[in-house]
Amino acid sequence: MQIDPILAIRDLGSCVKFTRKQGLLNSAGHLVLLTVLAVIPLQVRAAELSRPNILFLAVDDLRPELGCFGEPVISPNIDRLAAKSVRFDRAYCTVPTCGASRASIFTGLRPTATRFVTASTSAQKDAPGTVTLNTHFRNHGYHTVSLGKVFHIPGDNAHGWSETPWVPAGVPEYFAAENMTLHEQRAKIGEKPDRGPAWESADQPDTDYEDSMIATRAIADLQRICRSDKPFFLAVGFKKPHLPFVAPQKYWDLYDRDQIESPKDYLVPQGAPAEAIHDWGELRHYSGIPQTGPVSDDAARKLIHGYKACISFVDSQIGQLLNELDVLGLNDNTIIMLWGDHGWNLGEHTLWCKHSCFEVSMRVPLIVHAPGISPGSTQGLTELVDMYPTLCDLAGIPLPDHLQGDSLVPLLRDPKRQWKSAAYGRFRQGNTVRTEQFRYTQYTNNTGHILSQMLYNHVADPGENTNIAVDKDNASISETHSVLLSDLKLQSGDAP
Repeated sequence: MQIDPILAIRDLGSCVKFTRKQGLLNSAGHLVLLTVLAVIPLQVRAAELSRPNILFLAVDDLRPELGCFGEPVISPNIDRLAAKSVRFDRAYCTVPTCGASRASIFTGLRPTATRFVTASTSAQKDAPGTVTLNTHFRNHGYHTVSLGKVFHIPGDNAHGWSETPWVPAGVPEYFAAENMTLHEQRAKIGEKPDRGPAWESADQPDTDYEDSMIATRAIADLQRICRSDKPFFLAVGFKKPHLPFVAPQKYWDLYDRDQIESPKDYLVPQGAPAEAIHDWGELRHYSGIPQTGPVSDDAARKLIHGYKACISFVDSQIGQLLNELDVLGLNDNTIIMLWGDHGWNLGEHTLWCKHSCFEVSMRVPLIVHAPGISPGSTQGLTELVDMYPTLCDLAGIPLPDHLQGDSLVPLLRDPKRQWKSAAYGRFRQGNTVRTEQFRYTQYTNNTGHILSQMLYNHVADPGENTNIAVDKDNASISETHSVLLSDLKLQSGDAP
């Protein structure tokens, strides 16, 4: 006789997993419960049931511009998630561009000079044969689902998902008629600016926008997959606050533009090398943005306003998903990990977009809620490459040998403990390392020859406005950090 499969039912508004026991009627007509061996060992099924579900929330281009990180942004839903989670105040991406960062996250590998380099990076092309995060969880009994922007390329490592990755189709970029027309016209021209405006505030309902569609689909899928006989790994990727800054008018109305100012460090850092400053070409694709030189003060305020409005919009969509998790009674057995794929410059150091080795491009929000973990915050240096091993540890599945990050579980359990001494990253010619007090960046040519260096003291200069690497008195500090970078290159398999 064989035990029936473990079923999942929706009971009193909650997804409850239980074992249906099989029995036989004896001669007196009484049910006799039998303990038998199933074809699939019962202990294996029990282990699957005891494993937590995972809600993996990616927010594109989101720097720690959130209320829970002390910033003047209206983000009540992410804030309430943070209030019951561990907030990582010094978390960093490994490479500040979308595709490369996500490839690093999902493979658990660090970028090198030839691996995970560009926004259009494919993990399966740059790291062929590597077992990705989604694949590893699927191999260990999880039902894995991808909605929205998770990998940069939807088909990347698609075999690691239990269902075909889903992204909304046919959603307009703009809603104002003049913006839609401009966008179509510029796209036909095929030269910069080849897109519509960098911002739009339209009187449209949330449901017309891509991220609302992603949230709606995530809620429906959550209701469905929580009935499965497997734990779920639901990855949901939201597009905003990525350019263009397009959100319903009501989210723009949350902020007074007259109160928005350009950053205090709206200047090139003293002594910064030319290699550190880029031309923010991503923004120059949009109509109304000059092809050379700075944006106007008015445009700068509109860009900052739009970025904040988009955060508030996506926060509302995330709130709906978190609410459904409550309704389904899944909170007690679901890991929630919310992260941004890299930072974003809002005029700091005269830069816009990401693509730099400054702190503001490298630092990201990371919030982790896990069963049995008390809420809090940590100043421990952490990296997005740590998420893969952390999820494995929390789920009780083995860590692949290839991982180059560290499980954050000890830090989750004791947020005040001593942690790693450095967080590493790179972008194009630059390799950068963040330590307790300093950020050091080294720019090299193709042969490894050092072209220039940056060193910022985050105790005395948290805005990174004065490069002290040019001061000979700091040569020993620069050298110490240079050795850290050299060691990291060797460990990552990068060419010296």
